[in-house]
Amino acid sequence: MAGGVSSVEVVKDGATGLEKLVLREAHGCSVQVFLYGGQVIFWENEYREQLLFVSRKAYFKPPKAIRGGIQICFPQFGNHGVLEQHGFARNRLWSVDETPPPFPATTSNCHIDLILKQSPEDLKIWPHSFEFRLRVALSPTGDLMLTSRIKNTNADGKPFKFGFSYNTYFSVSDISEVRVEGLETLYYIDNLQCGKRCTEQGDAVVFESEAEKVYLSAPPKIVIIDHDKKRTFELRKEGLPDVVVWNPWDRKAKTILDFGEEEYKCMLCVGAANAEKPITLRPGEEWQGRQEISVVPSSYSSGQWDPEIIHRIQDI
Repeated sequence: MAGGVSSVEVVKDGATGLEKLVLREAHGCSVQVFLYGGQVIFWENEYREQLLFVSRKAYFKPPKAIRGGIQICFPQFGNHGVLEQHGFARNRLWSVDETPPPFPATTSNCHIDLILKQSPEDLKIWPHSFEFRLRVALSPTGDLMLTSRIKNTNADGKPFKFGFSYNTYFSVSDISEVRVEGLETLYYIDNLQCGKRCTEQGDAVVFESEAEKVYLSAPPKIVIIDHDKKRTFELRKEGLPDVVVWNPWDRKAKTILDFGEEEYKCMLCVGAANAEKPITLRPGEEWQGRQEISVVPSSYSSGQWDPEIIHRIQDI
């Protein structure tokens, strides 16, 4: 499951009783992945700072999805279909994949492989056979990489369609001081306006109220700038054309049972997705989608970037 000087161990979480895998990189970065939901819950840098948001009111038991971390949304995104919100993958028990097929070469030796297959209960609500393989990898520099491979294993010769998203809950200092760059001038679907198609007018996405948007045909890299923490998340994606952006703000937060009333201030959900046009797989075909996140210290202040940071971002 892993190699090199890094480590992977399977343990039972003391607080929740759920089984999880802990990846530790030699320089001190770590990731915790719960088998429930196949979900990355904790991602810490070498200073033991938590980079992902997890609600203090999150449920850690079936059938509720865990509020925070990186949710795997499959085979449905949002409520665009007959299934429950965001599909069922995020509240199923995954297994460790002991014999994964070869994955594309990466710079990481620290990784785990999980697999999810349909259950008899799943077939009653979504009558398709599939293999969903997920690799979670931690690079030597602490970058977090998720690669999903979904295969149609239907024996009846029927294709199936699905939506997908990595709903990634970032931990931020103050949502009103956060901006997302790379989405300017794009079309987006505004779910707060009944799916109205709009165009992003600003030079960056900023937050002053509730946001629930799907940006279409987004570039392969966007950045999330946290002014107060002087931290920039760089999100890169492959095989996933869209980007979802969500923050409930104060009024909506009060209606969410597994979310604290004031927690909207310290989180932002952004993730690579295939939300607008479902993916179609014929039997035997396989789809792959990847999201990679890295963190760079940002000296962005009052509109001024450190030239070294600009150089690093442009070189990616």
